[in-house]
Amino acid sequence: MSIDLVVADHVARVTINRPERLNAIDEAHQDELLRTWEAIEADHSVRVVVLTGAGDRSFCAGDDMRAEGATDLDYWLRPRRDGFGHLPLRDSLDVPVLARVNGYALGGGLELVVGCDLAVASEDSVLGFVEPRLGRLPLDGGIVSLARQLPAKWAMEVLLTGKRFSATEALALGLLNEVVPAAELDAAVDRWLEELLACAPLSLRAIKQIVRRTPHMTASDARMANLPALVEVLTSSDCDEGIRAFSEKRAPRWEGR
Repeated sequence: MSIDLVVADHVARVTINRPERLNAIDEAHQDELLRTWEAIEADHSVRVVVLTGAGDRSFCAGDDMRAEGATDLDYWLRPRRDGFGHLPLRDSLDVPVLARVNGYALGGGLELVVGCDLAVASEDSVLGFVEPRLGRLPLDGGIVSLARQLPAKWAMEVLLTGKRFSATEALALGLLNEVVPAAELDAAVDRWLEELLACAPLSLRAIKQIVRRTPHMTASDARMANLPALVEVLTSSDCDEGIRAFSEKRAPRWEGR
């Protein structure tokens, strides 16, 4: 398989390693991504995830259209409860996920970006839901997720035109958090990681859990929902450590418990 997972210093780095296919993925790699997310969920040392593609041409070009059966109706209608790459609609991956977008993010590749919590891209990146121009649909989380994340007119522009957007255009639409020259992409990712790791890991888990699991509730009900991660934060030693570190004017030492 060509899905690489490296965990170090509380960061899980997931790389789609198929540069010869512009990091497009077939059904076998869909399954491998599922196993990867499950492994990360089981590893409580992980506090942040970085998702990227190998090489400098493509983050992910979506489905591998040259794979056997990729153009069959059964393939496109096959249910993936969690969306493309088992990420956009996944509600069990509570740690923040940062997309390192390094080139094409098209079709399912953009669905992966939409499924991440944050996204940093090189200025030569190109993003878009191209499916309508191929007689297809971004069914694996693209339509439903984008419509909930962006203002209506902007979401419909992306979905209805099938256009390819430059990184600068995607930033203006709200698809990205930051755009940098390609040579500065890794440094930008490191800056974002530093910001995320400075926060209490249990707090980040709780925030993401609340955002992901309460969109069907009213704001008042969502605030009162006793989600597992929220209760864990309020009863954690890290909660006390944060206040203690503030009083002592030092950086907190998070233990994740």
